[in-house]
Amino acid sequence: MTTAADVLARCDALAACSDNPDHLDRAHLTPALAAAHGLVEGWMTAAGLRTWRDQAGNLCGRVEGREPGLPALLLGSHLDTVPDAGRYDGMLGVLMAVAVVERLRDEVTTWPCALEVVGFTDEEGARFGTALLGSRALAGSWDDAWWALRDADGTTLAQAARDFGLDPARIGTAARQPDDLVGYLEAHIEQGPLLEEADRSLGVVTSIAGAQRFRVEVVGEARHAGGTPYPRRRDALVGAAEAVLLVESTARRTGAIATVGQISVEPGAVNVIPGRAVFSVDLRAATDAQRDATRHELLTGLEALCAARGLRMTVTDLYEAPATPCAGWLRDALRSGVVASGDGDPMDVWSPAGHDGMAAAAVTDVGMLFLRCHDGISHHPDEAVREQDVAAGLDAFTTAVREVAHHAPARTAPGDGRSGARAEARA
Repeated sequence: MTTAADVLARCDALAACSDNPDHLDRAHLTPALAAAHGLVEGWMTAAGLRTWRDQAGNLCGRVEGREPGLPALLLGSHLDTVPDAGRYDGMLGVLMAVAVVERLRDEVTTWPCALEVVGFTDEEGARFGTALLGSRALAGSWDDAWWALRDADGTTLAQAARDFGLDPARIGTAARQPDDLVGYLEAHIEQGPLLEEADRSLGVVTSIAGAQRFRVEVVGEARHAGGTPYPRRRDALVGAAEAVLLVESTARRTGAIATVGQISVEPGAVNVIPGRAVFSVDLRAATDAQRDATRHELLTGLEALCAARGLRMTVTDLYEAPATPCAGWLRDALRSGVVASGDGDPMDVWSPAGHDGMAAAAVTDVGMLFLRCHDGISHHPDEAVREQDVAAGLDAFTTAVREVAHHAPARTAPGDGRSGARAEARA
């Protein structure tokens, strides 16, 4: 039986599958991803899964239930990384799913559902700038306009897919229907410090953040830095600097999370008062209502700030994703798993980071289990998890999967609290 130590050793092996010899960098449809697929496919096969790669580039595996073609409980996470990544974000969840299948494969043949594992691709969006491509294809929300996206070298997504051995014309075959799936469960490192601060191995995710990204342009007047007295200045950068502080203070007050990650200034000369400043805002909250209320308060404050300084402000929306509540019945199963693992009374946490479950929720109910990671560090080579936490996670996930498989009622649509129907894995 695959142990926590085995799972961590496999994470180490996967970390060698990189497009950069100096650090871990495994983007969508690259040779490093193909190498990772080769390793994971071998572990899937050893666990008893029948494997295939869909036309989005997701690596999939399946064990049939008591009869062929039953709906599947889907387990998984992603295999791509950000540049200069750690070795647990995404891939730990895939490898834990494979280990759980190995533990349960003899039982699955008596179950009223099948069991599947998916290693999603392009959760991070590092190569083409649009995240969740693999899970969006599975959820049937693919946009053909994405085929024209280009990476930094000018390669289109369509060409990269063909080079990877995929057929863009068949992308629709990757899509699942609600009838195909019982639900989706994912194990993932927390990417935050709450579990470690509480000295807990595991947490049950309540929701995945509702996010908005927008650009704020502040326009003043570029003038001579020496010859313009302060009462006459309309300094766009000073206004933007005050705005950045307002972004932070507003989010702290409302309980949301807001980040200014980019800022640019024009004309950018050392002896010229900035006439234009542009900055980004990444806004996240546990619910859409909280996110939208924070945005309203923030923009109201920014407008007042700019008016007081004689500046003009323009806001351009860039991205929006609704909050994704985790289904109550899947949360209950995960809570049972946490109790069975010996980690005590289950701790509920929400995820400020995005995950493939945001896309999968369009086609099935989703649930997530978080594992403690050292100091909450993620998207960095210093990502670290403890073997004892992975062991607890394997026990909890195994119990939860078994409970879901035996108690999932009939299902008609995601989010209605019912599950199950007719499915066939697409080879």
